[in-house]
Amino acid sequence: MSNLPNTNQGPALESEGAIKRFFRATEIDERLLGMVAALLLIWVVFDIASGIMRGNFGGLLGGSFLTPRNLWTLLVQTSSIAIMSTGMVLLIVMRQLDLSIGSMLSLVAVAGAVLQVFELVPILGVGHPAIWPIAVMFMIALGAMVGALNGWLTAYLKIPAFIVTLGGLLAYSGMAFYLAKGETVAPMDKTYEIFGGGIPLSWLGPFWSWMIAVVVCCAIVFAIYNGRRQRKRFKFPLRPVWAEIVLVVLGSGIVLGITNVMNSYPWPFKLIENYAKANGVVIPPGVENKDGNAVCTAGDQVVRCTEGLIYYTGYSVPVLMALFVGVAMTFLATRTQFGRYVYATGGNPEAAELAGVNTKWLTVKVFALMGILVGISAVVSSARLNAATNALGALNELYVIAATVIGGTSLAGGVGTIYGAMLGALMMQSIISGMSLLNLPAAFQNIVVGAVLVLAVWLDQLYSRRVR
Repeated sequence: MSNLPNTNQGPALESEGAIKRFFRATEIDERLLGMVAALLLIWVVFDIASGIMRGNFGGLLGGSFLTPRNLWTLLVQTSSIAIMSTGMVLLIVMRQLDLSIGSMLSLVAVAGAVLQVFELVPILGVGHPAIWPIAVMFMIALGAMVGALNGWLTAYLKIPAFIVTLGGLLAYSGMAFYLAKGETVAPMDKTYEIFGGGIPLSWLGPFWSWMIAVVVCCAIVFAIYNGRRQRKRFKFPLRPVWAEIVLVVLGSGIVLGITNVMNSYPWPFKLIENYAKANGVVIPPGVENKDGNAVCTAGDQVVRCTEGLIYYTGYSVPVLMALFVGVAMTFLATRTQFGRYVYATGGNPEAAELAGVNTKWLTVKVFALMGILVGISAVVSSARLNAATNALGALNELYVIAATVIGGTSLAGGVGTIYGAMLGALMMQSIISGMSLLNLPAAFQNIVVGAVLVLAVWLDQLYSRRVR
C-alpha cells in the first residue's frame, strides 16, 4: 500500500484552488507567509519613503532602507529582542507573563559590567583571558536566579505573575541604579565586545559566512529527508515529492539570499584604514570613502574601486547567537518532553496537572529559562554598547511582548511558535529603525509601536474566531 496522500480527491478537494492545494501539500503556515508579506511591505514602504524624503537613491527602490548596510544593522539590532522573545513565547503559551525582563536586563548588564570593571580587572589585570568567560557565565547565572525567583513567587506563593513581574520591573531597575550609582559603567573587556557585533573581530567575513550558509542548506536537505523517513516509519501521510523539493529550494534560497546581503556590506573606509595601519597592510593610493563604500579616484572622477583595499563584514556574532538560540528553543519546544508539557499546560492547566505534570515546578523552570535568555541578551546589549547603564533595557519588555504577539502567540495560551516570535521581533525592529531613518519624533515612534501591538492582538482574536 502506498504511503502517498490519496490522489482520489472528493468533490471538496477537487474544487480546492491551486493556492490552497499548494499550502496543504507543502504544509507552510499561512500566518507565517502573511507575516513575511507584511514585513516585505514595511521594508518597501520605508525604502520608498526614505528615498523621497532624503533624496538618497542608493537603495533597491530609490531609498536607504533596502541597502546592505541598513539590513545588516537591522539584523544586529534585532538580535537582543529576538533572543528574549523566544522565551516569552513559552511563558505566554503557559498563560504567564514577565513584565520585568527590561529591568532584569539592566540589572544583569550592570552587575556584569561592575564585575568586569571594578572586580576582575583589579585582580586579574586588563585584557586577562579569563575576564570575559567569567562575566558571561555570571550574567547568565544571575539571569537564571532572578527568573527562577519570579517563577517561585508565581507558582508556590500563588502571586499572579502580572503582579510579581510588575514589582520586579520596579525593583530590578532600582537595583541596577544602585549598583551603577546612576553612572555608565565602562569600558568592557576587548574580547567581550565580540558579542556585540560592533568590532571587526565579531564579523565572520564572506568566506566563513558562505561556509555557514552551505552547512545550513545541507541541514535543510537532511531535515526534509529525515522527516520523510520518519513519516514512512510511523506510516504517516507523506508530502508530495515536488512539495519537499519546493521547501528545500525555498529554504536554501532564503539562506543564500540573506548571506549574500550580509556579504555585500563593506567596512567603512576609516575602519579599513585603521585596521590596515594596525596590521601593516598597504593601502592602495587614491582610495577614499563615499556613502559607506570603498571607492577609488580616477582624475577628478570618483569610480567604484576594483583593485583597492576593501573588506566585507559577513554575518556578525550577535546574529549567529540569535539564530542558534532560535534553533535550540525550537527544538526544546517541539522535540522534548519539557516543550510538550509547556504546551499541554497552556492548553488546559487542570488536565495537565491531573495527567501528572508538576505544573508548579514547570512554571519555575520556564521563568528561569526566560532569565537565562535575558542574561544572554544582556551580554549582547552591553557588549554592543561597550557599557552598561540602569536604562539599558528600558521598554524592552514591551517590545518583546509585542514581537511575541505579532508572531502569532495567543494570549489565551497554548498556541505559539519560536520562529514566529523572532519574525515578529524583526518586524518590530524594522518599524522602529524605519521611523528613525525618516527622523520621526520619538513620541510618534512610541505611538506607532503601541498601535501595532493593539492591532496584532485584534488580528489574533479575529484569526482565533475564524479557526473555531
